[in-house]
Amino acid sequence: MKTDTEAVRRLIVIVLFEGVDLLDVTGPPEVFSLVGRETDDATGYRVVLAAETTDPVTTAAGVRILPDLTFDRAAESAIDTLLVPGAVEVDDRRRVRALTDPAVVDRVRTLAARSRRVASVCVGAHLLAAAGLLDGRRATTHWSTAGQLAAEYPRIEVDADPIFIREGEIWTGAGISACLDLSLALVAEDFGEELALRVARQLVMYLKRPSGQSQFSVPLEPVSTTRRIEELRHHILRNLSGRLTVPDLAAHAHVSERQLTRIFKTELGTTPSAYIESARVELARHRLESGDATLERIATACGFGTVDTLVRAFRRRLDTTPTDYRQRFRTAGTAAGGTAGTATGGVTAGDVTAAGP
Repeated sequence: MKTDTEAVRRLIVIVLFEGVDLLDVTGPPEVFSLVGRETDDATGYRVVLAAETTDPVTTAAGVRILPDLTFDRAAESAIDTLLVPGAVEVDDRRRVRALTDPAVVDRVRTLAARSRRVASVCVGAHLLAAAGLLDGRRATTHWSTAGQLAAEYPRIEVDADPIFIREGEIWTGAGISACLDLSLALVAEDFGEELALRVARQLVMYLKRPSGQSQFSVPLEPVSTTRRIEELRHHILRNLSGRLTVPDLAAHAHVSERQLTRIFKTELGTTPSAYIESARVELARHRLESGDATLERIATACGFGTVDTLVRAFRRRLDTTPTDYRQRFRTAGTAAGGTAGTATGGVTAGDVTAAGP
């Protein structure tokens, strides 16, 4: 292993173990490797893969990966960033459950103590949680295992919505493609936004989505177990431009307002008003991505009424504004019309592709 001070300072160690998700391991290095291509600075990143032994590790995809060094060897180094991917099992009902091998958890805990910062990819957050690294912190993971994380580790404030969250020097990421957003955020922290932008352009993606960007769409949320709520959800989605107050919904469902609120909380984990706002924001997102309508027309069509209401909802849900969102996620086809503008940092909409989490 190199002992050059600068090289070690930016040493990135990725944890390997049997059954690890392949893209969790291979995605971030693609981002970090482009730093060297985009700069003459010799003190970029050095990425190594660490495992219990140097024998090949078989990933969940069946592809075998050869580790660079053992965990013991990695623990001898001053690690800049420890990157922890995850693994899952899926039962016969297609229910996903994150796996946490106690031996891997112990290794993560040891390596984290040697690291300047620690980041998990997707369900790797469960390994950080088991190692005690997320206690008292806010964290995210893939939406499919967020409930498991919250149930097993009540000391963690689990937020299933953002694509990544930073709490001090601990970062947690959501879905597989969100690991690219997280990796770009790490590059921006280390080398600045301008270099991260150049790396993003090489990847044909937006510089980095805001950390608060939602990792899933309202219609994709887990369905309710009752027909009444499912009918209400479809009624809401069909009538977003109209009047959708709690009293109106209660009357539509033939229940009291209190009962409606209780049912929504039990079945969907939210309030009727919050669900309606989320659905309207989702519709507005699609219109901003694919069309040239003014904010006034979008606000009306999506049931917000005024642009101010639309802006406030976007700030609450996505931590951005409708205008900024349009500049960042406008599709290339729409941008060709000449009204898309440019994304932050000068990348035109035609230069970028916004990948889902």
